[in-house]
Amino acid sequence: MKVVIVNDGGNLSVTEMEKPKITSSDQILVKVAYSGLCGSDIPRIFHQGAHYYPITLGHEFSGTVTEIGNDVTEFTIGDLISCVPLLPCFKCDECRKHYYSLCKNYTFVGSRISGGFAEYIVLNKKNAFKLPQGVTPLEGAFFEPMTVGMHALLLADGCRDKNVIIVGGGTIGLLAMQCAKAMGAKSIAVIDINDTRLNLAKSLGADQIYNSKNLSPEEISQALSINRFEQIVLETAGSPITVKLAIEIAGPRAKIGLVGTLHNDITLSEKTFGLILRKELHILGSWMNYSAPWPGEEWQLVSQFFLEGKIKLEPLITSIGDFHTFIAQVTELNGHPMNGKILLNCM
Repeated sequence: MKVVIVNDGGNLSVTEMEKPKITSSDQILVKVAYSGLCGSDIPRIFHQGAHYYPITLGHEFSGTVTEIGNDVTEFTIGDLISCVPLLPCFKCDECRKHYYSLCKNYTFVGSRISGGFAEYIVLNKKNAFKLPQGVTPLEGAFFEPMTVGMHALLLADGCRDKNVIIVGGGTIGLLAMQCAKAMGAKSIAVIDINDTRLNLAKSLGADQIYNSKNLSPEEISQALSINRFEQIVLETAGSPITVKLAIEIAGPRAKIGLVGTLHNDITLSEKTFGLILRKELHILGSWMNYSAPWPGEEWQLVSQFFLEGKIKLEPLITSIGDFHTFIAQVTELNGHPMNGKILLNCM
């Protein structure tokens, strides 16, 4: 089978390997359909961010079950699944409280063990979410990134009749925006520095868009003042500047969900820190995308939204290619962020 190998130094190659085999009764063999590049994969490829090299990445993927272990009753051959990359221990105190994202003894597909940039992969049965009839393989490859935003929205007690502000109009942000709309948000605003992203957000249903490169935090805050109560602000860009902006534009008693991962230190001025106190802001850290019953309400809701036709993916996709096309597209990034999802087609 074909596999994408990431070598030390950022070199990617297509390698022929033997198809993996089931070695445990609770495993399934999956023929991968589509596998997406995650923003977190970029430092693993280009900035020495992987746990080991060489490695096969890929944790955002769908596929078809082709073999099952003797103790697998949840799946049958031919089932379409989406990868649930986290495998918690289910035994530690955090897991017993259903804080699976906080497990102390977890492993992770496409990071700590080989992932889905391959034609076939063996998974523990708990690493698979069965997709209902009507959900496509391409949609299945977007479950993981979609549930990241969903997790934050659920931590904020949902967003029905609330005013949602997305700071960062990348793939995670625009998927979260569509989820918020499907969950009954009263209004949705998107903030970014890229007009192309902002126009895309508008076409996907955003009520307001603001370019923070051209507008000051005070101007954005003033524009949002009519919807300043019952706010959820999701920071999805993972930048010190956008974290600071989220605090500055938040309304009274807003809930700020921090979703983006920082790669640089952040320093808040006395004035900015004071806003957290003076506006009585609720700061919510959001890590991964899991809850009970495993893998969580996030995954069930995303499934429902796809079946209801509430999520548009095509505008978010930059390319879908075979193994060599995929490698060329990823290599071209040269460590920079994606401007849309890059997917590997393994079918």
